[in-house]
Amino acid sequence: MTRAVTILGATGSIGQNTIDLIARDAGAYRVVALTGAGNVAQLAADAIRLRAEVAVTADPARYADLKAALAGSGVAAAAGSDALTEAASRPADWVMSAIVGSAGLAPGLAALEQGATLALANKESLVCAGALVLATAKAHGGRLLPVDSEHSAVFQALVGEDMGAVERVIITASGGAFRDWPVEALEHATLAEASSHPNWDMGQRITIDSASMFNKALELIETREYFGVRPDQIETIIHPESLIHAIVGFNDGALMAHVGPPDMRHAIGYALHWPERRRLPVARLDLAQVASLTFRAPDPARYPALRLAREVMDRGGLSGAVFNAAKERALDAFIAGRIRFTDMAAVVEEVLTRLQGESGLVDAAMTLDNVMQTDHLARVRADQVMAERAG
Repeated sequence: MTRAVTILGATGSIGQNTIDLIARDAGAYRVVALTGAGNVAQLAADAIRLRAEVAVTADPARYADLKAALAGSGVAAAAGSDALTEAASRPADWVMSAIVGSAGLAPGLAALEQGATLALANKESLVCAGALVLATAKAHGGRLLPVDSEHSAVFQALVGEDMGAVERVIITASGGAFRDWPVEALEHATLAEASSHPNWDMGQRITIDSASMFNKALELIETREYFGVRPDQIETIIHPESLIHAIVGFNDGALMAHVGPPDMRHAIGYALHWPERRRLPVARLDLAQVASLTFRAPDPARYPALRLAREVMDRGGLSGAVFNAAKERALDAFIAGRIRFTDMAAVVEEVLTRLQGESGLVDAAMTLDNVMQTDHLARVRADQVMAERAG
């Protein structure tokens, strides 16, 4: 029996790795929808190859290009945010949520509302609206499976275990491009330097987030939401080899570590085949060749995003939406050359301070409308903060 699958964010790194796995056993799957953004040539080629029902670009200006690329293939074309949500709403057994940023929230909720298993690579969904996502899954019989390598590792380490016996969850981090730089040199870091990851092959935005550890900051919040552990039970540690992806500590002192190569197809494949564990085309580690694994505590001065994440967890409410939106706008500005690498955390901290002081905003009910309104306001405030700093 074939499984109906949809891939949201098909042209990105996670989406392409998902397509690689599905294409290796194409007869086992029926592809309902593929979505992407600006790379319509790749989107169309994959949609035709996998015989998708529909391909959707998030950019309405690229609709004509997508339609032309799909002409005569039998694959329907669509564009825009509403079309993304409609594609996610189509009945499917399994949906990969790999759209980057808060734009992935509404489509992910739409997939859960039709009872799908949602493989969640979009960490922003749980950061911005964790309670809403989990409640939606519960109300409609949907299921969440983590695809971030760290959260997949925690999920796997917990199989057969009692959450009541968990004392700590340790999320590992490569440390990014600047893990060995002098802290005082970071303010001069260039876009090209921040866009080069020492271990992982990822898109530009997440690679920069790795250098600043904003990605790890988001993952700390995501860990709290997904696994229901207290903030004080969540730790992070620098592990330059990126072979241990997470460690779970139990009340008897035991540590369960998930060890594997830095290949996202492992986490994707685990979610794709769950609850089974099937053979995957990933490298097998030679531990004798690895020889040693190293760890060190993250430097708070180098990675202020980690402190900000803990403040967000302590504050709760919609502060996660503020944090993520401000981070995205600061990242946009760094990529555009308007602010320095070290300015990003300062901008996010200032936006958090301002919006937490606005009456009732962070404590508003967690609905999709409120989350998106908070996201918009945080982006506006971030632009204001950056304009003030520039002036």
